[in-house]
Amino acid sequence: MVLNLILVAVVAFLFHQLIWKRRNWPAGPTPLPLIGNLLSLRSPAPGYEAFAKWTKKYGDIYTFWLGTRPYILVSSYEALKETFIKDGETYADKKPMAFQEAFRGGSYGVVETNGPFWREHRRFAIHQFRDFGVGKDRMEQRIMIEVEDIFRNCDKTLGDGVDLTDIFDRAIGNVINQMLFGYRFDETRADEFRTIRAFFNFNSGEFASFSMRVQFFLPWMGYIMPGPTILDRFKKYQKGFTEFFGTQIANHKNEIDFELEDNSDYVEAYLKEQRKREKEGDFESFSTKQLSNMVLDLWFAALMTTSNTMTWCFAYTLNYPDAQKKLHEELDRVIGSDRQITTADKPNLPYTNAYINEIQRTANLVPLNLLHMTTKDTVLKGYHIPKGTGVVAQISTVMYDDEVFPEPYVFNPDRFIDEEGKLKKVEQLVPFSVGKRQCLGEGLAKMELFLFVANFFNRYQIVPDASGAPEIDKAKLGGMHTKEFRAILKKRHGEL
Repeated sequence: MVLNLILVAVVAFLFHQLIWKRRNWPAGPTPLPLIGNLLSLRSPAPGYEAFAKWTKKYGDIYTFWLGTRPYILVSSYEALKETFIKDGETYADKKPMAFQEAFRGGSYGVVETNGPFWREHRRFAIHQFRDFGVGKDRMEQRIMIEVEDIFRNCDKTLGDGVDLTDIFDRAIGNVINQMLFGYRFDETRADEFRTIRAFFNFNSGEFASFSMRVQFFLPWMGYIMPGPTILDRFKKYQKGFTEFFGTQIANHKNEIDFELEDNSDYVEAYLKEQRKREKEGDFESFSTKQLSNMVLDLWFAALMTTSNTMTWCFAYTLNYPDAQKKLHEELDRVIGSDRQITTADKPNLPYTNAYINEIQRTANLVPLNLLHMTTKDTVLKGYHIPKGTGVVAQISTVMYDDEVFPEPYVFNPDRFIDEEGKLKKVEQLVPFSVGKRQCLGEGLAKMELFLFVANFFNRYQIVPDASGAPEIDKAKLGGMHTKEFRAILKKRHGEL
């Protein structure tokens, strides 16, 4: 009798998990009880092939389960336009993650917040970025200072194997740190940069394991998996972030001149707005804790996205020497010297732009995009989707769509060049995502990538060191990050 009851209970549980709970959602892969479809992303990692297979089988809108929660994946550009672009307000909210408030000390920042609070701080950040010259000559001049610093560091390593990521990371960090805190990490502050950079290594270091990726979406799994939980590990980094950003904010508070109208950096602008709000009796909307979380979000987005993209740039270049040769041929034909390349040269360098486009497409840094949720009840493909349902703009599938990008895993900049040799616009290239949550640092990242890539390859050729070209197959790498590799630099224009 007891065995029969247990059997009935097991069958009922499985029926509910595998069939009944899925009846009102768009068709999708069958989830495992409790953990959903996460294991499907493990082999092969990081999940591109699973998402591509499901798109072909179920269509461009299907249900993917994270634990016991359903998420609607939108995985074609046409579907993205109909949802996140044309109906952006419905998909503007971010799905809260279980550990984020514990890590941040509440609902703060611009990545994890929603509603009027999120909108106000996003608008404020965009406004300040524009004031600081993003997309204009003022920002270009700041980036060119870093280009010259890259040259100085690279010239010291000619003929030797060098870790280019290490050199470029400080340059990228300098750009965002100047915008946020008003100073760059020169040689006297190199140790300071290495300290803050180490805090951000959690994305590619100890948090890169499959166990940690599972806990990112299902924190409760940490209590049944061996080793520290994701919350335990985040606490260590939280202390580092809090101390670094807290010190910078405190220094600004001690030195700020509230009478000056112009702002030297983001923190100064924020503190002035905070003081203005507090005089009006508002002590919440522009709090110091929110400032600390804002600079965390802006630092992370600006450093990690551009840094990872540049690392993949060098990895693909070392694996595709013919593409580098074509890049050099265009630079020699159009530039023809070692002069600085500026954004004014951009329209005349179609292959260079195509090269950068293909780097962003093949790097494809987010196999599973940020988790959004619906702000109201809506209807998708005839299915009623309740308010608060998780929805994902699955841009990785769009950028690896083999109908738009034949042989999607092959690095081929020519796919962005038309028959007349001009740069071809391809809507499906969406590395900064789409919709209301599209990356607010897109303008800065695009300017950095063009100036860094064009100037670096105009000056240098890179070849693999004795260990050979780095592995670029993410399935073999098991994730989104390359293993450490070194390249040998050769100057292209003689002694300068």
